Amino acid sequence: MLSRTEHRGVCRLLSSVMSGTESHTDREEDYRFLHSMLMEKKLHLLFKIHERLRRFEKRSPVPVQEHAASLASDLAAELIYQDWTDEVKELVALFSKPNFKSLLYVHDAVAQRDFEPSLPPIPDDTLEDDEDSVKIVSLFKTKDPLGATIKRDESTGAIVVARIMRGGAADKSGLIHEGDELKEVNGVSLEHRKPKEILPLLTRSQGEVTFTIVPASSKEEMSPNKKLFMRALFDYDPSEDPTVPCKDAAFAFRRGDVLQIVSMEDETWWQACHLGDSNTRAGLIPSQQLHERRVALQRPKALFTPRRVKPPVTEDVDYGAITGIHIAGLRRSFRLGTKSSWDRGAAQSKRWSTGVRSSLRPPTYKEVIPYHRDPKDRHRLVVLVGPSGVGVNELKRRLLISDPDHFGVTVPYTTRERRRRETEGVDYHFVSIHMFEEDILNHRFVEYGRYRGHYYGTSLDSVDRVMAEGKVCLLDVHPNKIKHVYTSEFKPYVVFVKPPRIEELRLTRRRAKVICDEDDKNSVRIFSEEDLEDMINLAETIESQCGHLFDKVIVNGDIAVAFRELKVDLEKMEEAEVQWIPAKWICSSPTKARRRCGHLEG
Repeated sequence: MLSRTEHRGVCRLLSSVMSGTESHTDREEDYRFLHSMLMEKKLHLLFKIHERLRRFEKRSPVPVQEHAASLASDLAAELIYQDWTDEVKELVALFSKPNFKSLLYVHDAVAQRDFEPSLPPIPDDTLEDDEDSVKIVSLFKTKDPLGATIKRDESTGAIVVARIMRGGAADKSGLIHEGDELKEVNGVSLEHRKPKEILPLLTRSQGEVTFTIVPASSKEEMSPNKKLFMRALFDYDPSEDPTVPCKDAAFAFRRGDVLQIVSMEDETWWQACHLGDSNTRAGLIPSQQLHERRVALQRPKALFTPRRVKPPVTEDVDYGAITGIHIAGLRRSFRLGTKSSWDRGAAQSKRWSTGVRSSLRPPTYKEVIPYHRDPKDRHRLVVLVGPSGVGVNELKRRLLISDPDHFGVTVPYTTRERRRRETEGVDYHFVSIHMFEEDILNHRFVEYGRYRGHYYGTSLDSVDRVMAEGKVCLLDVHPNKIKHVYTSEFKPYVVFVKPPRIEELRLTRRRAKVICDEDDKNSVRIFSEEDLEDMINLAETIESQCGHLFDKVIVNGDIAVAFRELKVDLEKMEEAEVQWIPAKWICSSPTKARRRCGHLEG
């Protein structure tokens, strides 16, 4: 046992090192790992062994026998020829026990001071080529994979290391590199073997795994690690992906997850980590290029199916929840009319179904950066989008009613005359045609259109007005117009509201009514089967074209459930210590954002 003084010395040393790790916050994760390692019970036991060995070494002991293992083996052989008594049987059995043999081997190693590990001999066939080109690598395999994938070199037929997973055992050892040729695993030759035959061999291996390796002739220097974060815009499950090089080396993620990319050297499979995951080992994920190719082969039929021309619709679905309470800013009549600047009717169908084909880039990943909102900063703009009839307007209405002091909506501008019971700045901002057209030329509108000879539109000024009051501005726009507010000035949080499957849609919309004319509230009709199919097709097209802009996707089957999900999500977003915003916003200024918005205005 350690003396009391020696034990206190070790404790003081550990305490000193641990206290030194607490003051470093610049590399908090590394020092947290070091602190946890110092708290390991095994480390404390090693200190005790070290102290005891030092105390034993001071006595300068001399071994009685330096070859106890061979002596025991010889003795066991001699005993076999003696009378086979119970005592002899017991002694031979004792000499044969693996634990006893190991004890004697350790005794001999200490006696001979032979502390260096002994490596197995290098195979003769590899020595013929180049003695200096072969190395033996031993790795200790835990329940986690070794962190490397293999492939067959098409030109030589050799088994080579395809990639090294960051943070895995192979990466931490620094002894195995991409391009290295594997000759043997645990003494088993890999010649004429296929990768799928080798993977089970590695999977079955436990504890120490020994590789015979021919190093790659040249290795590219790794570029300095850059912290690159991507928000996933699709769900991925490697267990359902037959093309993944190694299912154990890949990991699953959900749409909206923030991933830290650690390697993009492979154009097909990137290496990444889940943000905030305690496991520092990187995993494989499909690259942007790979996922885009996959989506291109299975694009939704809505992109190629001519859409039927529908009569104009002025309002979202009425769920029967509206009780006559009028809320300014919930009208969208400026999107309507038979001829306006809006995409609608046949023109809209043609633009959505054919114009998308040449320019579509399916949503894959979006580069993001951390954003720490100061309490003095304005709230982020909340943008709601979705196909007509899906319930965007009703969700916005319910949010506003749930907390009118926190949420606000814009008041639209119009050039028509003010009607009786209408209030300036509450129902609309009533302006002259000259002023409205001047604001169009100055790119002051997020979106605008003509209806029955009058202009209607949502002005950037009206958005600023709501945000300046310290409220969360709720804005529903046509998907094509998101880009006009997609700037660092507004930092929009974009929510896409999509319909459920057609079976559920039939049930939830069977009694819903569509208002077909703003001036005639009695002009209503029930959703037809054609309306429901169009809603789903348009939702697929919107998501395919604008999905890279969406922060949240909500399926509105039950309006009450969808509202609760949306409310909880917005609360989490606002309360989060760190929010993730597009990286491109960091270079945007309000002036440039407005100018860019203006140039994009049609």
